[in-house]
Amino acid sequence: MTLARTSSVCIAVLAHQEEARIATCIASLPLGEPDVAIHIVVNGSTDQTAAIARKMATQHDNVTVHEFAEGGKSRSWNRFVFETIGEFHAVHVFVDGDAEVSPESVKALESALAENSNANAASALPLNGRKVRHYQDAMRREHGLFGDLYALRGDFIARMKWTGIRLPDDLVGDDGLLAALAKTDLQSEANWDDTRVAICEGAGFLCEPVRLSDPRSWPLQYRRMINYSVRHFQNRMITKIMRMDGPAALPKQMLDVYAQELPGLAPRASFPEIWFDRIALRRMAARSSG
Repeated sequence: MTLARTSSVCIAVLAHQEEARIATCIASLPLGEPDVAIHIVVNGSTDQTAAIARKMATQHDNVTVHEFAEGGKSRSWNRFVFETIGEFHAVHVFVDGDAEVSPESVKALESALAENSNANAASALPLNGRKVRHYQDAMRREHGLFGDLYALRGDFIARMKWTGIRLPDDLVGDDGLLAALAKTDLQSEANWDDTRVAICEGAGFLCEPVRLSDPRSWPLQYRRMINYSVRHFQNRMITKIMRMDGPAALPKQMLDVYAQELPGLAPRASFPEIWFDRIALRRMAARSSG
């Protein structure tokens, strides 16, 4: 597997049901730059996301639209990275379809990897939201990675493919596991090094905040809270695997380890986590038994 020669940066926008935000997202990217290949990965969408993306792609030579009938961010990440593109670029940038990328962020992420030779990943900072300062400080302290906007070295992704390391298809949230894989350099947690994720102060993103004062946003937030709980429990399972056997032992899907791991899990005691944790555990158990 060789690195692509046509462009040094590949941007993948993963979009599911994002008709309200996808045009803003695409417009915030470096359109028309010959050294940047932009791929819009529309997955499991039944709205106008793909149609909007296709229309914008006709106006820019460096934009390609891919449509996957099956949804799931991690599943689509795997399919695009390991099955759709034929070669890897020097830098791969990943963007959520509802994020607006701040100007010059892609160049800043590319520079961050060039300046930090030890880093496998570069992470952008959130720029809005009620707790934005809290998240920014936590990311700087912990070298965290937000799935909304981050970059990976092409050779790091190539090594993932060569060694057969993939994200579990039903994993909720790609960022936590990818940060762990980057920090361990695709080994067990015994090899953990925070500096392998570089925090890029020059890169950032804006997302449309949830407005709890608007009742129309309540169903979306309710679903998000359940997903956050599923993610919490999946992360606990992932951490156990990474500490014991390393990434080579990651399952094809998290469902494969539910029967073994769910009996040892319990809802957190705090509110509202306890409510959504209970819902999440019931749903995970139903999937396991079904």
